[in-house]
Amino acid sequence: MNDVQTPRSTHTPALARWLGFALALFLATGCSSEARDVTVFFSNNCAACHGINLQGGTAPSLLTNVWTQGADDISIARAIREGNPTKGMPAWKEALTEAEIRAMVVLLREKIAKAQSETNIVAKPIDGEVVASVEHKFRFKTVAEKLDSPWSIAFLPDGRMLVTELPGRLRIIEQGKLLTNAVSGTPKVRAQGQGGLMAVAVHPGYQTNGWIYLGLSHGVKVDGKDVSMTAVVRGHIKDNQWTDEQTVFRAAQDSYLPKTFHYGCRLVFDDKGHLFFSIGERGMKEHAQELTRPNGKIHRVFDDGRIPSDNPFVGQSNAVPSIWSYGNRNPQGLVRHPQTGDLWETEHGPRGGDELNLIQRGRNYGWPVITFGMDYNGTPISALTAKPGMEQPVIHWTPSIAVCGMDFYFGDSFPRWQGNLFVTALAQQELRRIVLDGQRVTQQEVLFKNIGRVRDVCTGPDGLIYVALNGPNKIIRLEPVK
Repeated sequence: MNDVQTPRSTHTPALARWLGFALALFLATGCSSEARDVTVFFSNNCAACHGINLQGGTAPSLLTNVWTQGADDISIARAIREGNPTKGMPAWKEALTEAEIRAMVVLLREKIAKAQSETNIVAKPIDGEVVASVEHKFRFKTVAEKLDSPWSIAFLPDGRMLVTELPGRLRIIEQGKLLTNAVSGTPKVRAQGQGGLMAVAVHPGYQTNGWIYLGLSHGVKVDGKDVSMTAVVRGHIKDNQWTDEQTVFRAAQDSYLPKTFHYGCRLVFDDKGHLFFSIGERGMKEHAQELTRPNGKIHRVFDDGRIPSDNPFVGQSNAVPSIWSYGNRNPQGLVRHPQTGDLWETEHGPRGGDELNLIQRGRNYGWPVITFGMDYNGTPISALTAKPGMEQPVIHWTPSIAVCGMDFYFGDSFPRWQGNLFVTALAQQELRRIVLDGQRVTQQEVLFKNIGRVRDVCTGPDGLIYVALNGPNKIIRLEPVK
């Protein structure tokens, strides 16, 4: 796995014989057709030379970014596969499958990122502290505290903020104050695991129709077992009560699952009366490729739930007619560019391979046939990162940042952030600013880090940026500092 120039003197004939013996032993005892944890393989076969954290041993450190055979994923995979006999590194192509070689690349990316994170300095601000980013100085102000797992933010035209709490409550923040009582009468949810009351969105015509939309994990019992699936409803709020509820989307009951994760669930309107929403594959990888199932898809319906006749799979007896795209693992962010109309999506990869996608009609986004990640237990999922007929992400994050909600900024408070895409992350606890040139990412900046799991971001009518944090369970906003 040596992909850097190694001094000839570091690989003695004895070491070369030892490496050859290790390879022969592995081929005799450890090479099976079953997926293996590449972390164990690395520890047993690579760490002696490269160091368990890539800090180097008998071979130089791999943390210097000096990779003589190339530092891109393809070059690293080739180095693992073919080795470098002149430097004493064995070829692992007989010991590792192509899928395992891909997983090994992910492992190396994780180790490199971990080492870099220990030296990079990123703001971890507190209320009132000034942060100097590339384009703007800003400070935080806490808007609301003591929430219970805030999941989604939306604003009413009068400036009131709606916030969902995952256990099943809808809260209102009015004039900077969190109302004591949650909105009563909201739909019952299956609040287990990652499920609960998730997305909230306000209809573009709210001032005339008053519709508010909720995405949730809808639960039922089948044969005495609790099962659930993502559902969408709409209703009105009158005197702090949820009323006039209507079902916008509910899947066929035979598609409901007992698992309590990967619900996806973001809600986005276009300017033609359509509602887009996401459903994760619910932990069933193969379902994302099956058009007969709703999970692992982006859907499009009219705002009342009717199916548009120009949806890509309308009229096919073996397809759910609301499907707009498929092969999506766990879509956690969904937003429409207010100027171009492009639909952008972020989705969780497994261990590696979080994606930023441009969602287009009828396209297949590949999961789990292609992925830049591996499974959580260190075993591979696929050898393929690309395949004809399947879309590539605009970018992918490997290692995973656990990408979540996002929003385009077009406010007045931060003029040099106009048109930037703001993306949240759970595991890495960060807010990223992404600069786009059309449909191409040209720059990323981490604005802050490690103040909580960053669940959602939303531009307020005042032009300020509002962020939902899990962990401290509060809403904060970014305010400009001159």
